[in-house]
Amino acid sequence: MHTVWKGAISFGLVHVPVKMFSATEDKDISMRLLHRECGSPVAYVRKCQTCETDIGWDDIIKGYEYEKGHFVLFEKEELEQLSDDVTKTITILDFVALEEIDPIYFQKTYYLSPDQAGGNAYNLLLEAMRQSGRIGIAKVSIRSKSSLAAIRVIGDCIAMETIFYPDEIRSAQQVPGLPEGHDVNEKELTMARMLIEQLSTPFEPAKYTDDYRTRLMDLIQHKIAGEDVRVAPEQQRTNVLDLMAALQASLEAVRISPAAPGSFDTGGGNAPGQPAAGTENASGTDSSTGDNAAAADGNPAPRAKTPRPRKAKGSSSKETVS
Repeated sequence: MHTVWKGAISFGLVHVPVKMFSATEDKDISMRLLHRECGSPVAYVRKCQTCETDIGWDDIIKGYEYEKGHFVLFEKEELEQLSDDVTKTITILDFVALEEIDPIYFQKTYYLSPDQAGGNAYNLLLEAMRQSGRIGIAKVSIRSKSSLAAIRVIGDCIAMETIFYPDEIRSAQQVPGLPEGHDVNEKELTMARMLIEQLSTPFEPAKYTDDYRTRLMDLIQHKIAGEDVRVAPEQQRTNVLDLMAALQASLEAVRISPAAPGSFDTGGGNAPGQPAAGTENASGTDSSTGDNAAAADGNPAPRAKTPRPRKAKGSSSKETVS
């Protein structure tokens, strides 16, 4: 691993020299931009719009645009004096429980290893955090960017995760089009919870793969070999016409037993989403009459004694997912 930063962790009067390494890597397949006519890579040139000349890095200075076309200028040394990076210190301010931090705050993870003769202090901090079940909240500056950070234990290594400041997190209330109420159909909610339960499993990250990257690498290899490849577009799912039918079909797809506690009658072997004639379908509607046959508490209401004509077997008054 390549060392990306050197400094120290500071908590109280304890100083732990550390080296920092990136814990993650971006495996996106990189593409170059080429000139379609000749196939040459496209170059990006730094050019002054006023002087119309190409300029180098030595001729560039940073500035803040406080009004349109008006800037205040900063020399590199001025900005370096403001940065905590000059101290090269990860300063732990508090220790908190990890579950108190919403995942929206996390940015990037780094591994920290002891530097120089800091092994004893490193092990002390690691074991103290492990036994306390707490993580450290710290301030750190990397490449002139100030960040909050979470210091925690991963295996036998101290890790640091940069996190956003609170004013960098947008409120969910700013999202347009959110429903105002939380009213849901109780039967649909019950089935949705059953579906979640059936799909629940321990987290096994190894079973998740980047299918797009795999397909793209396969396509690249075919093109290198000179093969003419045509990729058929994936068929899009049609719109769900009936939420209850979609839930019922989803439960049947994961092989829910009709006799399971809390399960619904699937119609004695009829097609998914189609209850047998004269029985209640999943939404609590009598398929032979269309009348609501469920009480408010979810139990079937008494049927009317007057005989009613029944539909042919396999018929249903509900729309199904195409």
